Amino acid sequence: VSYAVGLGIEFAVAQYKHEEINEGYLVTGLLIPMIVPIELPLWMLAVAVAFSVIFVKEIFGGTGMNVFNPALVARAFLFFSYSGNMTGDKIWIAKDTIFGLGNPNLTDAVTMATPLTLASTNQPFSTTFTDMVVGLMPGSIGETSVIAILIGAVILLWTRIASWRTMLSVFVGGGLVAFLFNCLHIQDNAVANIPWYEHLALGGFCFGAVFMATDPVTSARTEKGKFIYGFIIGALAIVIRVLNPGFPEGMMLAILFMNVWAPFIDYCFVESNIKMRAKRAKSNTL
Repeated sequence: VSYAVGLGIEFAVAQYKHEEINEGYLVTGLLIPMIVPIELPLWMLAVAVAFSVIFVKEIFGGTGMNVFNPALVARAFLFFSYSGNMTGDKIWIAKDTIFGLGNPNLTDAVTMATPLTLASTNQPFSTTFTDMVVGLMPGSIGETSVIAILIGAVILLWTRIASWRTMLSVFVGGGLVAFLFNCLHIQDNAVANIPWYEHLALGGFCFGAVFMATDPVTSARTEKGKFIYGFIIGALAIVIRVLNPGFPEGMMLAILFMNVWAPFIDYCFVESNIKMRAKRAKSNTL
């Protein structure tokens, strides 16, 4: 559904503009299903994909011109428009069986609140750090296994598609802020008391740091700017988790917020570099 709707719109726009079809959506179309609940109705996914492709990519000029990460905007659209289907507290029960065999009342799968959701409501959760690393915890399909995400990170870094500066600074920023909340006891709630290393493995933090924050189109592009861009994303994600009980997962909002500021960060470093070179050239002529 993600590919059919997204590529269908891109094909139509390309034909209208008499342009070649860009392969950029092949990545976005795979990322979107990995960051939404598996029981999400497909028609909702189709609406979110259409909104993202039209209003985030095509209206700005297509691939490479978008300001926001299209996959994250699709999730944000679902989160604010159909929040009841994004919380993960619904149960999928089989209404029928193949060829009438089996018990039609059997539960095929049960979804439950994620550890972050439980912590945000001051409820205990039994998920261990090992479970988080292996992937034995509830959540969207792409975010649960740190091992799988690590394999993806190695591939992205080896092929030089993603920047290690952005990736590393996200974890440094998140780990530092989570550590400060643990030590300073600024906020007395269950989320603030989660160990800093568990914060990095919970929810979509790892997936966002590896696959979303490093998007070459919407992230900072200057070498020094990547450090600042990533650090603020990690720090802001933990701040949202701890201080805003309405948003137990802050990674999506942190990345989208910094997508807005990435051009400004690059502008500041480029202007600073220009002034330094001009000053150096002037001193050489003298």
